[in-house]
Amino acid sequence: GPDNDLSAAEESHGHRPAFPVPQHERPSQQKKRKFVADGVFFAELNQLLIRELSEDGYSGVEVRVTPQRTEIIIRATLTQRVLGEKGRRIRELTAVVQKRFRFPEGSVELYAEKVVNKGLCAIAQAESLRYKLEGGLPVRRACYGVLRFIMENKAKGCEVIVSGKLRAQRAKSMKFRDGYRISSGFPTTEYIDFAVRHVKMRQGVLGIKVAIMLPHDPTGKDGPKRPQPDMITIMEPKEEIRLPTIPAAVKPGKEVEAEPVTM
Repeated sequence: GPDNDLSAAEESHGHRPAFPVPQHERPSQQKKRKFVADGVFFAELNQLLIRELSEDGYSGVEVRVTPQRTEIIIRATLTQRVLGEKGRRIRELTAVVQKRFRFPEGSVELYAEKVVNKGLCAIAQAESLRYKLEGGLPVRRACYGVLRFIMENKAKGCEVIVSGKLRAQRAKSMKFRDGYRISSGFPTTEYIDFAVRHVKMRQGVLGIKVAIMLPHDPTGKDGPKRPQPDMITIMEPKEEIRLPTIPAAVKPGKEVEAEPVTM
């Protein structure tokens, strides 16, 4: 009946197995379903945490699946507020995630991890700009403040774009750039941290885009370990070793007498 169709559609939306995978399906198709289900789970979890923890400096989430349990690591700038009083808030979030995605009891754990450098985290900066604009700060002043803060935290470059109805009725887009920023090729996936947020203002919605070019860090703490492919390191020249001079070559045709060897 129609009720059955509804429940089937509900089933397919979450991280629960959408429908029992038929036996005749090839393993590759089962694998595809798994990856799609994992992607949907991550997207929904991320959205939940954005709405719940945006005021606590939420800066992303990482999901680690082990055979025994699923570990969800929440990155935030204010970890104490994420944990709550005596860990109450994180326990509530754990219960919500476990019930929503039908994890068995005790098989999912949430952890809070502090963001080392919030100046290099695009999500944190986009949220910061959002609260500045909601508080009534002029757009230009708010953007330049964020831009300066990012560059002071050793970023190679950054770009902030705010678009929508800025002051006038006509919508326009304002771009603020500083430093060096790449925008194509594979290194963008490693070097560019990007975030988008929406601000609900009185006259309409503003869009915020923040892109930060991370610095190269061999330790992998503040930026990617791998250097950019077009980075050229000029080595110091080695000291020249002077070789002994070889006597001038003897012209052909002239016989050279061998010197008698004295014993």
